[in-house]
Amino acid sequence: MQQLKLSARLIKSLPLSSLPSTPSSTLQQIASSHSKGIAKVVLKKGKTQLFKDGSPMVYSGAVDRIIGRPPPKTGDIVLVADGTEKPIGWGLYNSVSMFCVRIMQLEEEAMRDPSCALDMKKLLEIRTNAAMELRRRLGLPSSHTNAYRLVNSEGDRLSGLIVDVFGDLAVIASSAAWVENYKPEVEACINRIDGINHINWRPSVDILREEGMDVLDMKEVHPSTCPERIKVMENGISYAISLVGQKTGFYADQRENRQFISTISNGQKVLDICCYSGGFALNAAHGGAIDVTGVDTSMPALELARENIVLNNLDPGRISFLREDATQFMKGALSRNESWDIVILDPPKLAPSKKVLQSATGMYRNMNSLAMRLTKKGGLLMTCSCSGAMTQSGMFLRVLQGAASMAGRKISVLREAGAASDHPIDPSYPEGAYLSNILLRVS
Repeated sequence: MQQLKLSARLIKSLPLSSLPSTPSSTLQQIASSHSKGIAKVVLKKGKTQLFKDGSPMVYSGAVDRIIGRPPPKTGDIVLVADGTEKPIGWGLYNSVSMFCVRIMQLEEEAMRDPSCALDMKKLLEIRTNAAMELRRRLGLPSSHTNAYRLVNSEGDRLSGLIVDVFGDLAVIASSAAWVENYKPEVEACINRIDGINHINWRPSVDILREEGMDVLDMKEVHPSTCPERIKVMENGISYAISLVGQKTGFYADQRENRQFISTISNGQKVLDICCYSGGFALNAAHGGAIDVTGVDTSMPALELARENIVLNNLDPGRISFLREDATQFMKGALSRNESWDIVILDPPKLAPSKKVLQSATGMYRNMNSLAMRLTKKGGLLMTCSCSGAMTQSGMFLRVLQGAASMAGRKISVLREAGAASDHPIDPSYPEGAYLSNILLRVS
């Protein structure tokens, strides 16, 4: 955890009303009407444009000084200003996090529509409604899909908030102090959406600890009362999902990539490495694959996968799931001279941060090299990375080229894809891009 340390000399203990006048702005005018006054976070010279362009995360190193008395506390609304103290936007302050402000609205937006300026409750309402309208335009939910992402953090202009919908249940993943502080308002917005009858609140404990939250106290105040397991449908395929499993319980970001696998699997022998609850394997079987094998180390995930075989009335003679370490399985399969027409490799996050990117690069290269050797010549390998550090580095293709060299194979890129369309990414904040999915021809 990085503690934000702003020395006393950087904090001007002057009431805002006594500060030198700055060029008029919509946000300044609205702030001046607040009885308690609103503190102002002033950026260093040369740091303003990044945030005016839309990046929502103001890191502590970009801050020159904070104006206001008393200084703002975590959760307070603050103005964010350029070096001349003219507001460029407003956001929510955090005295502990390495990101001291999450910008929620820019000055230009407030000028066009001041109705939610400096009003977090109103802004939540507007942004969640906009997110719901976008999903409806994308055809979600539908008669064949009722599992989708409703809010995708920065992609929906609500940094730190993720909401996945599974039937009539909304799972809210909180990874920012402001989300916890506005929990009643967040729940009220989600409860107003047609078709949602239950909410499961899932705090991201490790991240919230870095945000300065008292995690133990938070858990006691917000116990979960939702069932541990539910059933959903995606592209006509039924899934049992666990609400005590990984992330929100289901990887909806791979929906379109899973469906693509179903379109190319007819008559093929398919291997799904790191299969979790069997998403790719089930789609391959549904698409007519003659033999499907899924491999994972998690017994709870494999129990879900096997339950999913029954839910979809699939022939257990054509699809099976094995509990084994991915690398050990691939080495064993090579020793038995086994090979597959289509191999899917979707490992867990191997590079959770840039600090471990170098060591993770070796793991990605080694795993992909083994997967290429298991792919029949002329066959297809769909390889994935859900590590933000790897995706954002732009190194993934180079890693795959290195893996091909190790394997003594040649590769051709047939398709590159990211997350499903209900997982929008803010281009001004590329750190929000996590999923990279590449289809290769291996020869």
